[in-house]
Amino acid sequence: MKKATAIIRLFLDIGGVLLTDGWDHQARKRAATKFKLELAEMEARHHLNFETYEEGKLTLEEYLGRVVFCQKGSFTRAQFRRFRFAQSKSYPEMIELVAQLKVRPGLKIAMVLPGDIGTEMMHETNQSLIRIRNKNVGGGHRSGQQETNGA
Repeated sequence: MKKATAIIRLFLDIGGVLLTDGWDHQARKRAATKFKLELAEMEARHHLNFETYEEGKLTLEEYLGRVVFCQKGSFTRAQFRRFRFAQSKSYPEMIELVAQLKVRPGLKIAMVLPGDIGTEMMHETNQSLIRIRNKNVGGGHRSGQQETNGA
């Protein structure tokens, strides 16, 4: 009988795993309506820049500068960021599962974060993510991965 191999690394995405996908087409449509942006133009700029942003080659500020703030608006970056982060809703069951897994000796968890958004998202959007993050989280990296260590 073959011996089971222990899982020692777990890679998780934030959007769609711990939180809903908070920046899908419907969220961008709501943003365009709320902030009086031209949706078709914003969508075109989004599609040109989002992959580069997700790969960590653009910061959130750079992405927003290219997609939203390339035209003058009557709102601030902070107002837009708050709205954007508010579009994500937590998956409490997954957050609790990850929190439980984090305490397993020898298991390392890496949260794959697009650019610099992950840290901001954890602080501004969801206190449950902060609870996970504060259990021995390693430093965030520009590459978009944040490693968490089991205690």
